[in-house]
This record gives sequence, structure tokens and C-alpha cells, in this order.
Amino acid sequence: MLVQAGTAPTAEDRSAMPTAIEPRPESGLAAGPAMSRRHAAGAPSARGLLFTILGEFVLPAGGQAWTATLIEVMSGLGVEEKATRQALMRTAADGWLAAERVGRRTRWSLTGSAVRLLTEGTDRIYGFGAHRDDWDGRWLLVLARAAESERTARHVLRSRMTWAGFGSPAPGVWISTHADRGGEAETILAEAGLAQEAQVFSATHAAGDLASMVAQAWDLTAVARQYEDFLAAFSDGSTGDPLTSTIELVHAWRRFPWTDPDLPGELLPAPWIGASAAALFRHQHAQWKPAAEAAWQRQCGRAVAALSPAG
Repeated sequence: MLVQAGTAPTAEDRSAMPTAIEPRPESGLAAGPAMSRRHAAGAPSARGLLFTILGEFVLPAGGQAWTATLIEVMSGLGVEEKATRQALMRTAADGWLAAERVGRRTRWSLTGSAVRLLTEGTDRIYGFGAHRDDWDGRWLLVLARAAESERTARHVLRSRMTWAGFGSPAPGVWISTHADRGGEAETILAEAGLAQEAQVFSATHAAGDLASMVAQAWDLTAVARQYEDFLAAFSDGSTGDPLTSTIELVHAWRRFPWTDPDLPGELLPAPWIGASAAALFRHQHAQWKPAAEAAWQRQCGRAVAALSPAG
């Protein structure tokens, strides 16, 4: 029997989803030093924080970093050395990092796959919400169902379509206001093994209650609560350590392109709290990033200096 391939995810479903490009890590947080309220609120894992650092600092700086640098920076985020080393090894085992021994030390380089992944993630994070008011009224409509016994297909379909900004207002129906994501939808359907049976349409809305359909497709109340938490954590603007604060800021923000469907303003509650959160993110990032870059370069310089024979 065919059953619903996916419904609009609940708040619990969304909270369990990996943030942005993070490949569902295991937690590796230290018991101390104490984490800041910003860091603890998001309960990030060692591997998730590592991916944030790789995308925010390692990628723009040429794609290389020393183990000592990463351990020191992660320590400032409350992650113990053992957890950092485990995160590095797991990330390398998955093909995202390559290790090079230089004497007794290790230098990590992003692989080609990692560069593509992080570049795509960076583009999506910083481009998120930029075209919210440019919607032309077109919808992308996907009809796809999976058999109840096909648990893997159902999971891939629901999780990946949700992360791509699709909502499900009815069994087997997925909709998005991003009409240019047809290729992404087709890739997801192929990965779920549903490409032969599924149908993909570009459509316009002719009649019916759009607000009701949006409410059935997406849990915007849950998304709004996440934005409230973000605003509470970062609205004071204070930063003791700009490097740590920038990593925490980006790590907290990078979940939203995957949990917020980025709907046009006309389909959102007014006023939409996501607009305030986006403005805060852009402001704080612009304020903190220059000092964070300088701190990162100092950390890298210390690692290089330690390579001398006397060290």
C-alpha cells in the first residue's frame, strides 16, 4: 500500500535535522570550560563547529589549517582536544579533509569535494533571504510517494525536500516558491529511488486559500521560535572574543537556510521575525568578522612558528 511520503515536519523533526552542511555528527563537547549561553543554546557538536570553522575561515584562507590551530580555536568554544581530534579524523575518513605530516605535526587540507560543499553552503548562507521580495508567483510542485516498506526512501524524501525548502500540504505533494530548484528536486527524487514514478511541475496558483495551504505545508511558528532564540542570544552585540563570537554567530545562523523555507514576504506573517534576525546577523557579522580574521591569522602564525627546530 502507498502511504504519505512526507508531511510538514514538526518542531521536533526540525530540531533533529543537521544544521546546514553538517553531516549529522555525534556530540563531543567538553565538560569545561563553561560554554557561553550562545554556544550552549544551540548544543552544537564538535564536528558541526569544525565545519563552521572550515567554511568561515579555512576555505577563504586557502583551504589549509594545522591541528594545533583548530584545537586552540575549538577549545575557546568549549570543545576538548580529544573531541576535536576525533572530529578531524571522522571528517577526513568521510573524504572532506586530507592530512599531511610535517615533522611531528599535521596540516589539514580541504579536498575538492569539501571545497565544493563549503562553497555551496557559504553561498546559501549569505545569499539566504536576498530575493524574498522578487517572487514571480510561480510554484514548483512535486508529486512523489514511497511505499510504507521503503523506510529509507521515505526518510530521504522528507528530510532532503524539507532542507531544500519544500513543504508538504498533503500526502505525496511537495511545494516550493523557488521555481528554480527543479534540478535539486530531481536529484533528491533520484537519490530516494523515486525518479521514475514522481512528477515535477512548474505551476501558478489559480484559486483557494493560500494562507491555509502555507500553514499546512510549513510550521512557521516553530521557525519563528528559532529566530526568537537567535535574537535573544546575539542582540546585545557584545563580544569578548571576536573569533569565538563570530563562529558562534555563523554556526547559529547557518541552520536557517535549511529550516526556513524562505517564503516570499506576501506569504509570511507580518511582521516576520526572520527579517529582524537576518538584519542582526548581517550587522553583527560585519562588526565582528575583521577582528575575527585577525585573530585567526594570529592563531595560524603561532602554529607555523611552532614548526621551527627549536620548537
